[in-house]
Amino acid sequence: MITAEQLKDIKDRADALRRYLQIDNKLIEVQEEELRTQAPGFWDDQKAAEEQMKKVKDLQKWIDGYNEVKAATDDTEVAFDFYKEEMSTEEEVDQYYATALQLIEDLELKNMLRGEADGMDAVLKINSGAGGTEAQDWASMLMRMYQRYAEAHKYKVNISNFIDGDEAGIKTVTMEIVGDQAYGFLKGESGVHRLVRVSPYNAQGKRMTSFASVFVTPLVDDSIEVVIDKSKISWDTFRSSGAGGQNVNKVETGVRLRYQYVDPDTGEEEEILIENTETRKQQENRENAMRLLRSQLYDRALKKKMAEQQKIEAGKKKIEWGSQIRSYVFDDRRVKDHRTNHQTSDVGGVMDGKLDGFIKAYLMEFSETEM
Repeated sequence: MITAEQLKDIKDRADALRRYLQIDNKLIEVQEEELRTQAPGFWDDQKAAEEQMKKVKDLQKWIDGYNEVKAATDDTEVAFDFYKEEMSTEEEVDQYYATALQLIEDLELKNMLRGEADGMDAVLKINSGAGGTEAQDWASMLMRMYQRYAEAHKYKVNISNFIDGDEAGIKTVTMEIVGDQAYGFLKGESGVHRLVRVSPYNAQGKRMTSFASVFVTPLVDDSIEVVIDKSKISWDTFRSSGAGGQNVNKVETGVRLRYQYVDPDTGEEEEILIENTETRKQQENRENAMRLLRSQLYDRALKKKMAEQQKIEAGKKKIEWGSQIRSYVFDDRRVKDHRTNHQTSDVGGVMDGKLDGFIKAYLMEFSETEM
């Protein structure tokens, strides 16, 4: 049974959220923005109209989220008072409290995602490391893990490129994860993921270590301006294969984009390579590849900006993009994040997409460095 102090805590946190989220201002703002959608000729400019509707939807999302928190908190208080009068049970009060607490924590977490790109969809790319079949199998397990995570959070997943492993698993996959604040929640997954297990592909049954890298970038839309030097682009075509491409491998529908990127600060050159086999039409795959290129260039600019901020904010912890971030030790039943020290023994749950604990720990520790 919850205590009066616990009840006061969730009421105080709900009140704090109303202030932090500026709900009173948002209520006025959403009314003003909705009036603009009723103006004559509003839909004459389709793109501008869609942006306006998105603005209204984004404002309403925060209002609805707070209203859920307030209703759940009020329900808990009523149930608590009813318990005193023997009109509700301890179990009922605790259930109301658990619901309210979860809603509060979820909204507090979303409020931490205020970075420039946090509200965008995400592009998540997985590459198997050295180690042949074992590493390729590990990459496919990570792919499934993120698909399960997306499914649990009602995100849509599109596979834009997929290359099968030699005997099992995958060599690489690129997934577009579409949904509310997908990039904000998944950005901390970038880095090297390490697996330790008794390998089913080792005849001696030895314990083996495998690696796979995960890269997460924001998926930019047409409202984001990214400068691309078209003279530095070259194209190849190839026959698609693997997931999404089984029926299109008789013609060269797959595209390979090569972009000669020059760092504006150092002058160093680097080739960005993007493959796309998402559709059966080569032109659509070209357009998708260009969208992914824009996302990568935007992400580079964003991370450079973050790095500059981190230099200024001396004493704060840095985010080491690309470093080993997490170990999954199957026989010890342990998954540990090396940046936050958050860990769990629920290995099966993690591989089924239960990543919220790791994501929350990361955001709690590093969100301020990204503002």
